[in-house]
Amino acid sequence: MPTARLTIDPHFAIGPINRRLFGSFVEHLGRCVYDGLYEPGHPTADAEGFRQDVIDLVKELGVSAIRYPGGNFVSGFRWEDSVGPKEDRPRRLDLAWHSTETNEVGLHEFASWLDKVGSELMLAVNLGTRGTLEALDLLEYSNISGGTALSDQRIANGATDAFGVKMWCLGNEMDGPWQLGHRSADDYGKIASQTAKALRQVDPSLELVVCGSSSAHMPTFGEWERVVLTHTYDDVDYISCHAYYEEKNGDLDSFLASAVDMDHFIESVVATADHVKAVKGSSKTIDISFDEWNVWYIDRYHGVDKIEGVDNWPVAPRLLEDAYSVADAVVFGNLMISLLKHADRVTSASLAQLVNVIAPIMTEPGGIAWKQTTYFPFAITSRLAQGRALELKLDAPTYSTEVYGEVPLVDAVATHDDETGRSAVFLVNRSQTEAITVTVDIGGLGGVAILETHTLADDDLTAVNTLQDPERVGVHANDSAAIDGRELVITLPPVSWTAISLG
Repeated sequence: MPTARLTIDPHFAIGPINRRLFGSFVEHLGRCVYDGLYEPGHPTADAEGFRQDVIDLVKELGVSAIRYPGGNFVSGFRWEDSVGPKEDRPRRLDLAWHSTETNEVGLHEFASWLDKVGSELMLAVNLGTRGTLEALDLLEYSNISGGTALSDQRIANGATDAFGVKMWCLGNEMDGPWQLGHRSADDYGKIASQTAKALRQVDPSLELVVCGSSSAHMPTFGEWERVVLTHTYDDVDYISCHAYYEEKNGDLDSFLASAVDMDHFIESVVATADHVKAVKGSSKTIDISFDEWNVWYIDRYHGVDKIEGVDNWPVAPRLLEDAYSVADAVVFGNLMISLLKHADRVTSASLAQLVNVIAPIMTEPGGIAWKQTTYFPFAITSRLAQGRALELKLDAPTYSTEVYGEVPLVDAVATHDDETGRSAVFLVNRSQTEAITVTVDIGGLGGVAILETHTLADDDLTAVNTLQDPERVGVHANDSAAIDGRELVITLPPVSWTAISLG
């Protein structure tokens, strides 16, 4: 049996874990909002039409902040459509997803839903088909207490208290030719800088996110970040990263190593941001908002799901409803490890998305809501990863991949909370054939005991949770974990994700 070793010492910290790292993303896309969050006729629906079973699952998931309302959707969105009496709201064509948007759920309704689940609102503004003035109007409507035309309009629409949105995204994926209002890096950098400066004239304390590349594989990647940040460095706090991963051509070995790519992506953007910092002689550091990440089988969408036809604009169609396997969940858990390993610079992240659309939660109209395989790594990591992320000394065997070359069979990160004295270790075994015994030097933690263990693994790597079998895949305690003196020893099954809590 292969073996690996790692050392945990709370003195070697990467950085504090910002709770926004456990954020998510709700876009007006497919059945994410309608039939997902909102279904007035459902047996569990509350007075506002929101599904209580979904609310309960979102609360258990531990989502901290939610990016809204897009995504590609935002580049054609008129925010004014989403406020005021529902019967007066217009139905609009959504060009991003070739659908009809009813605007039945808008800014007020979503803010109310966020109160129910205990999450923070992270608003994206339309810099695709609109601009600085519309962003200022939305800020006035959302955040000014009263006494102005738009803030008084919000009060008249039922929200006496301002929404108090702190984090704002300046557009979405503006490097992508698919994006309404797509611009060059130079043109986008200019309008983003102008908009950021204007928003800060209203409230200098806002936290602003400028668009980075929509993928590390875009032909403009790197140069896009450099040009955009050259325009906006003094005006913003974050640059965004977006990344999706899927198994391609049956190459499971490379897919299991997807976090290697995420690591490289993050480190490349950090290097570019720090280059601009050096050129400008700035003392300010730009952080990363990894505000879209997930496993997503994009090739399936382009091959099957796409809606076409000039008169075919359905309401809430079934789009991007990937069913996630055990292997997908292990990769997903590894991506969370990658985010934690960069907690010093990745201080906000949004799992894309939350319900039905490439999501950890699925629903059936009039029926049940259930957890996908990816639900478990997110919920457990969100709950156990507290305090600071720790730099580990890891020694593990490697294996060969077609895409990433030689990569470690084991990946891991640890966290430590000074207030509670509790620590957590998160590990993946990428081997398809062999269990791996991991020995962890925990002497630096003092006298600790194992509080809980969770392992996600299955003999069938393709197993999924479905409407017909919603509990096929779950997590179980890992009874191999034991402490012997200064060492924790645990066996990781092939293709598995594991979390251990110590205290």
